[in-house]
Amino acid sequence: MATTIRAKAHECKYCGQVFAQISAYKEHERTHSGIKPCSCKHCKKCCSRSPDCKQHERTHTGEKPYSCKHCKKCFSRLADSKRHERTHTGEKPYSCKHCKKCFSTLSNCKQHERTHTGEKPYSCKYCKRGFSQQSNCNRHERIHTGEKPYSCKHCKKCFSQLSDCKTHERIHMGEKPYTCKHCNKCFSRSSQCMVHERIHTGEKPYSCKLCTKCFSTLSNFKRHGRTHTGEKPYSCRHCSKCFSQSSNCKQHEEKHAIHVDSSLKRNQRGQNRKLRRHLEEPTTTQGSKKYGKLFSSTAENLSQVESLTCWICQEEFSNETCLIHHYDDHMRSK
Repeated sequence: MATTIRAKAHECKYCGQVFAQISAYKEHERTHSGIKPCSCKHCKKCCSRSPDCKQHERTHTGEKPYSCKHCKKCFSRLADSKRHERTHTGEKPYSCKHCKKCFSTLSNCKQHERTHTGEKPYSCKYCKRGFSQQSNCNRHERIHTGEKPYSCKHCKKCFSQLSDCKTHERIHMGEKPYTCKHCNKCFSRSSQCMVHERIHTGEKPYSCKLCTKCFSTLSNFKRHGRTHTGEKPYSCRHCSKCFSQSSNCKQHEEKHAIHVDSSLKRNQRGQNRKLRRHLEEPTTTQGSKKYGKLFSSTAENLSQVESLTCWICQEEFSNETCLIHHYDDHMRSK
């Protein structure tokens, strides 16, 4: 009668996890103890596991031992190679616990699940605003620091996001690498192509929780949400009137610009007529003292000087742009 030999189980003294192999057990315990016996030959970085150390060393050697079965693209990590192959096979092994939507990577699945739970584990160091993704938090922090680490190769314009820099560079190259599957229209950004394809598929992934109305773009979804909340995040620069949509705010600000421009022209015409009357009057001794300096130049220059004088406070300006901005200050102080 055959005797079944059972392998001795090894239990972690820190968390109680059990391992059949002693090598796996020892590697696991190092995650608790912090011991890192494996060091990189090139930079002396230390790792707790030998496979992690070898993987790190490839960043120095450039070795890429794992190749895609479909396009022969090479990778330094087996996990990266498998993830890439899913772009060919269309396999999506990770599904959301809440809506069963599927993803090709575990990280994308976890990020999506946070849209259901509202979890925001990453917070800004400066204003404590929360984010569901680390990359979004890093991007937001650059608003505070003003850091723009990515520069265009062609014009040296700088950007806070790598994706924005790459998209900008396509303007110089004329490159549009993203093609619609349905009509072959091309786009410079992946997000633009994705949104466009929803015109063909009719997909509307953003749904309002209050009225269940659905939208194909995130911007339209957020705009709709303000009809429920009453939020008006866009304020006029001239009168502080608030709007729920950026387009409405811009249209309103244009009315201020038209009003200021028409008022400026109307006042300019009136002051020019006044100047002409003064120039046509006979010069008296008293008048020459009063207007001598004012009318020492040509009538054309005089009308220009008068037209650049604020009719509210009589302050003079060197150009029309400065005068228009000055009128904006008057309107804001009302």
